[in-house]
Amino acid sequence: MSTILEKGIAALGLDLPADAPEKLLAFARLLIKWNKVYNLTAIRDEAQVVTHHLLDSLSVLPHMGGIDRLVDVGSGGGLPGVVLAICRPELQVDSVETVQKKATFQNQAKIELKLPNFRAHHARIEAWQPPYAPDAPAGIISRAFADLADFVNLTAHLAGPETRILAMKGVYPEDEIARIPAGFALERSLPLDVPGLGAERHLLIVKRT
Repeated sequence: MSTILEKGIAALGLDLPADAPEKLLAFARLLIKWNKVYNLTAIRDEAQVVTHHLLDSLSVLPHMGGIDRLVDVGSGGGLPGVVLAICRPELQVDSVETVQKKATFQNQAKIELKLPNFRAHHARIEAWQPPYAPDAPAGIISRAFADLADFVNLTAHLAGPETRILAMKGVYPEDEIARIPAGFALERSLPLDVPGLGAERHLLIVKRT
């Protein structure tokens, strides 16, 4: 896992804190361990945990400039929220997860990995408000959480004029983009090249119009 992660970070051109790679590996081991009982992810192969989860999550980092407070929606095992919190200590990440056991795992990861900038909340996103409300988060992210229109609708109450809604997708979803709700529009679409993944990935950035 260490070699795959090291090569992947280099391929992505990321400048991470010195302790980030070891923390990422510790998180991967924790995810694999808890997955045996809690069914956090369908991926069980160690190498694929690195490529499909860690490196996939890391691929959005170069596109998160200016985001200091991030809400991660439906992240399951903490992806990408925990990964981003590890790699950007100055970034405040609030993860909102409807499944209690998954939120519990995320909070355990926060404790074991010593992540003061990460918080997991067991709640439904449409009924949740951040602890710093009425201020809006700078970013709201999801990784294969829902149809893009549903994602925007469920998080619209959190989005301020400058909030970026970041949807991590696979193949470019033209049909989903066509259904973006009124009052919002696609600002940018960025192809993501995830080392070792061998599959299409895109980051869609949506803003209020």
